[in-house]
Amino acid sequence: MKRGNKELLVVGDRVLVKPEQEERMTKVGLYLPAGVAAKEEVQGGSVVAIGPGQPLPPPSEEQEPWRNDYRTPRYLPMQVGLGDYALFFRKAAIEITFEDERYLVVPYGAILVLVREGAVAAKQKRVPDKLPDDL
Repeated sequence: MKRGNKELLVVGDRVLVKPEQEERMTKVGLYLPAGVAAKEEVQGGSVVAIGPGQPLPPPSEEQEPWRNDYRTPRYLPMQVGLGDYALFFRKAAIEITFEDERYLVVPYGAILVLVREGAVAAKQKRVPDKLPDDL
């Protein structure tokens, strides 16, 4: 993520989240103190940057060490994408401020669910609702 002449890089299997604005008023119009929202275990926000993923060890020495891509770093990719809405454990997140904006650095393991706009089902294989009769 780039702001001005500075760039914020997320490393490893971490995700940078812009937290949603906490509602301080209930549906019936009562204002809540700041401590009430902090007691909730789950928080949500929009994903603005992601790291490369979990680093994988280099291939075993039995393979072809003379190949050019033998020593290039490899990562296990994450399911998180930019623009996703993530729900995560609040206690696992670390709050940072970058260029006067508040962000949360969340480990990949702390993310509970993702909400993604668009047709995700087209990218993922679906199990058919009904199996064919000739099985």
